Amino acid sequence: MKPNIIVALLVGLVLGFVGGRVTGGPSTKAETKPAAAAAAPAGRRPVDPTVFKVPLDGSPSRGNPEALVTMVEFSDYECPFCSRANATVQKLEEDYGKKLRVVMRQNPLSFHARAKPAALAALAAGEQGKYWEMHEKLFANQKKLDDASLEQHAKDLGLDIAQWKASQEDPKLQAIIQKDQALAQQLGASGTPAFFINGRFLSGAQPIDNFKALIDEEYGKAEALVKGGVAARDVYAKIIEKGQEKAAPKAQPQQPAPSVRKIDVPAESPSFGPTTAKVTIVEWSDFECPYCSRAVPVLKQIKETYAKDVRVVFRHQPLPFHGSAKLAAEASEAAHEQGRFWEMHDKLFANQKALDRASLEKYAAELNLNVAKFKGALDSGKFKAKVEADSAAGSAVGANGTPTFFINGRELVGAQPFDSFKRVIDEEIAKADKLLAGGTKAEELYAKINAENVANAPAPAPAGAPAEPPVQKVEVGNAPVKGAANAPVTIVAFSDFECPFCGRVVPTLKQIEEQYQGKVKVAFKNQPLPMHANAKAAAAAALAAHEQGKFWEMHDKLFANQRALDRASLEKYAQELGLNSEKFKSALDSGKYAQQIEADSAEGSRLGANGTPTFFINGRTLVGAQPFDSFKRVIDEELKKAGGTVAGNK
Repeated sequence: MKPNIIVALLVGLVLGFVGGRVTGGPSTKAETKPAAAAAAPAGRRPVDPTVFKVPLDGSPSRGNPEALVTMVEFSDYECPFCSRANATVQKLEEDYGKKLRVVMRQNPLSFHARAKPAALAALAAGEQGKYWEMHEKLFANQKKLDDASLEQHAKDLGLDIAQWKASQEDPKLQAIIQKDQALAQQLGASGTPAFFINGRFLSGAQPIDNFKALIDEEYGKAEALVKGGVAARDVYAKIIEKGQEKAAPKAQPQQPAPSVRKIDVPAESPSFGPTTAKVTIVEWSDFECPYCSRAVPVLKQIKETYAKDVRVVFRHQPLPFHGSAKLAAEASEAAHEQGRFWEMHDKLFANQKALDRASLEKYAAELNLNVAKFKGALDSGKFKAKVEADSAAGSAVGANGTPTFFINGRELVGAQPFDSFKRVIDEEIAKADKLLAGGTKAEELYAKINAENVANAPAPAPAGAPAEPPVQKVEVGNAPVKGAANAPVTIVAFSDFECPFCGRVVPTLKQIEEQYQGKVKVAFKNQPLPMHANAKAAAAAALAAHEQGKFWEMHDKLFANQRALDRASLEKYAQELGLNSEKFKSALDSGKYAQQIEADSAEGSRLGANGTPTFFINGRTLVGAQPFDSFKRVIDEELKKAGGTVAGNK
């Protein structure tokens, strides 16, 4: 997937989305909403007043069956945002006691391979009266959802393992999951976590205050029903009896036209197909990217179908969070030097889990390459510059993610099916035939048709002003700070040292520091995500370095070495920075920073920073590893408010 797409997803994470979650609630006709629905407590987004008919159907529940508020959750045990929301649910149960009942329904998402087995494991535990115990086990151990781990969890809970295994094979449990998933889709809750509070939809791992606002509102309505004579046990049924059974169809957003770019084709880049082909496809790819591997059979089909009419050119875009991608790219170029690029290309994509140096050398031997020459090329780094040049060229034309294709300059993003390529290829062949009939030489065809495509591309539609969350009060507190104390703009970053997107924004923050000297200060707060096993330890290490006056030096070390955040590596970095190693180790051993890290994380959640990185620029939210210009726009607006000057006018 493209990183810019991923950043958009991260925006969704924090503003109501998430890895698997859908932003916002189901759409309804505007005329059905009371005017009062537009209002919401300060700092909170309004919740759609529509009540949905969400049956309970004997789903696992806990809490008072006569509670006046029932919260039905659709969840996925492999979804990290569901895990985070589970902590919120636990706190709500603690705070509301007998006023709140929680009901769980299953929605294992298709791209979480272990989510459905985990759901079956929980339901099977429920057959022995231990659903909720397994529920908590699964969320506490999201990295351990393989079959052996699930069985160990069952043993830990004292289940009858033979019975538990037999229950998982029972078609009844499969049917429950299918029914829950169908209901979620019907209600417009296609992602996770999704909540229906007395039938009203609240999407995602939102701050606890958003839950409480809706629960309090619904509790007041339920109390009125009880005062009117409705028995407490009948309140939920009464509330949803006239509820909407299906979400109204959502209007499909107009898709922006794909980019059209002038795309150069370096003579040394690997390719197949004639150089005078009517259509040239330039691909930016990453040998460790699973989506790129899915495109391989499609490209083979293109080669077979359009042998004389299509040329495919391969360029490198190893993504920073794929640790073996750069070396694999260099290995493919070393094979290209010996005339075997495409054979190595296929080897690498067929073995994406084994791209270490030893494996690469093994593939070279299997392809009968001159292995000594191959090793020498890798040892010398002779193809590093080529790989980096490809990557830079890809970024320059918007191919920041993989795979990205340009068909005669027309962008096609992702591992799309053959028919998506065929439609564009056929259109381009028709254009090429006209140019050739008009006298264009075959060797000039690509340059001419690419230029015409760029010239004829529709201008992008002007973007509407994006909705922006309300400005919030964000305290710096005891966070590490860099920049002038009296700077008119303060950026508070909530970040995670193991998050690749957080790593990408480090150069942007350095650029801000350089261009806004004295005008901007940056405060760092920790938001270690539950799916990043080393993030909390790294956060503690950074604060231990801060205690010795070296936070930002450790900050840079950690982001430069995101694949090595184990305890031994953290101690090594402390030595490299000249810290007092004993004091550093003692700080980590004592857990003295655990409370500060938890406080940072809780504050981030309260403010809506449920994903990383999230920035508050004078209290204004900016989500994700966005480019410098996105920061610049907000910073310049804030400087104008303060009567300051903007970047470039110092």
